[in-house]
Amino acid sequence: MTNHDIDQKPTVMRESKNKIRVDFERTDLKERLKAKFLSTYFLKRVVWYVFRLLLLIGIAFVVIQPFITMIIQSIMAPEDFIDPTVSKVPRHLSFAIYKAIFVDLSYVSMFFKTLALSLGLALVQTFVSCLVGYGLAKFKFRGNKLVFFAVILTLVIPHGTLQSAIFYRFRYFDILGIFKFLSGGTVTHIGWLDNILSKIHILKFPTGINMMESVVPLFILSICGLAFKNGLYIFLLRQFFRGVPDELEESAYLDGANTFRTFVQVILPISIPMMITVFLFSFCWQWTDDFYIPLFFTATNPGLISSIASSLPLNSLSAIYANTTGSSGAYLNAMRYGCGLMACAPLIILFLFCQKYLVQGIERSGIVG
Repeated sequence: MTNHDIDQKPTVMRESKNKIRVDFERTDLKERLKAKFLSTYFLKRVVWYVFRLLLLIGIAFVVIQPFITMIIQSIMAPEDFIDPTVSKVPRHLSFAIYKAIFVDLSYVSMFFKTLALSLGLALVQTFVSCLVGYGLAKFKFRGNKLVFFAVILTLVIPHGTLQSAIFYRFRYFDILGIFKFLSGGTVTHIGWLDNILSKIHILKFPTGINMMESVVPLFILSICGLAFKNGLYIFLLRQFFRGVPDELEESAYLDGANTFRTFVQVILPISIPMMITVFLFSFCWQWTDDFYIPLFFTATNPGLISSIASSLPLNSLSAIYANTTGSSGAYLNAMRYGCGLMACAPLIILFLFCQKYLVQGIERSGIVG
């Protein structure tokens, strides 16, 4: 085959396709419709399309149906709960539950307090996870694999098993016994030394500082990379940083940049999609935290979104609640549904605006694809 034949081959194929298309258009309309819609290929495509459509509708119904039930139950009027003929669709609508959530629970104040706490913790966790993930991905040091194993271990060990240890660590917070030493509570079993230490009372925390009923433990855990799901964030960012070309860092080093400057000016700007993903994960888990918040705020109500359901039943609905004799359980569930929807509504809105960045971050982490 000559070069001339090779050059002419695409032209012949294109001319053949044009000829087939012209012949098809000149065919009778009935024959054309029969050839197009009664072929085996077309029937296979229709069957596959219908099957896929029904499958997606079924999955969507399974996912959305609980939310639909929560919405319907939360806007039912009290008389619908005692009406045996009302099952799924309410006859009367009432937004008394949502009004009570705003009035009784001070939802606006609760929202901004939770927003400030979740935003602060998410920012700290994202930055700390970036530092640790970058170090594990780009620096070869003795014990690198051991540190990464410890990070993975934080994902394997259930947080419930660490609950008592975490509680007592912050209930009697003392770093290396420093507060106990400065308050004269240290016992060395050496006579003259114990006599001197017993006279030292610089501080008044012989058993450590009580950090309960505050958000300080949450920030300490976040700064140390030990907060809830922090191991997952470090893992995601490590996987992402491993895919960053080393040539970018080498170019920055040749230009005179040190390690931290390279990290801030070169690595972080190209890591924004992944950082947004980690931030969203952290923010959402902090928003609905039901582990650390009840653990640290044991005696008082912190007034956060995570404690919204612990205030039931709502005071302003007590009279209506009393009139639902025989269906008090259903009406109490309706209150829970309303509180749950008000707690999740900000996260749903956030996801609608940030889902593009979330998908991009998961794809670039190397976990899927």
